[in-house]
Amino acid sequence: MAESAGSVMLARSAMNRAATEGQRPAGRPVRGARRISAALAGLAASTRHELLTFDDPVASAGFAIPEPFLELAGACMRAAVERAEEVRRIVPRHALPRLGEGLRLPGRARLAEAIPFKMIVVDRTVAAVPLDLELLYNGLLLIRDPVVVQALVRTHHACWTAAEELTSAAPPPPPPRDLPPRLRPVLDALLSGVTDETAATRLGVSARTYSRRVGELMAALGTTSRFRAGAEAARRGWV
Repeated sequence: MAESAGSVMLARSAMNRAATEGQRPAGRPVRGARRISAALAGLAASTRHELLTFDDPVASAGFAIPEPFLELAGACMRAAVERAEEVRRIVPRHALPRLGEGLRLPGRARLAEAIPFKMIVVDRTVAAVPLDLELLYNGLLLIRDPVVVQALVRTHHACWTAAEELTSAAPPPPPPRDLPPRLRPVLDALLSGVTDETAATRLGVSARTYSRRVGELMAALGTTSRFRAGAEAARRGWV
């Protein structure tokens, strides 16, 4: 974490130095929703090889940011992610419950205790950082100075090394259906451990009918193993 903190200080120092020393500014300030939207769209369209981000999906919560802007910013991010060959996103731990679809975006994501500021770096040639380091809607600094961009890349690399890998979240399984009433006796017989012939006799059905209903029960439980059928039935609360 000491290396990460040092890299953050390096990045901020480089931005300040480039802005105050020499004739070329560190970046171009962009303000106003329309201009910011255009800048984000331009970043997305220019992405070819690599996309690095510090992203906090819940940072805008509680602020009066127009929904169309949020939708456009999200669409730009998805477009950039899909265009890049390499994607590395770092998100703060407090945002995990709200990531939702973001976890299923292409590329890799890691979880950090906190991010130093929001940031987008495209192909290691251009970066965008909020003017207040928090919300792009409040304005952004579009940075092309190679020294500053490399400082930001190093900051991201240091934080990435210390962060925890996140895998894409699998979609939640559909809620289990209720056990059909005609299969309840079949499940009870299966769990009792009696033979199929004995179970069929007890239920007053033919061996063929019982076998067919066992197959229906297995399909309902999503397994072909009778042992796993019992475990899955218990998990679903059918036992």
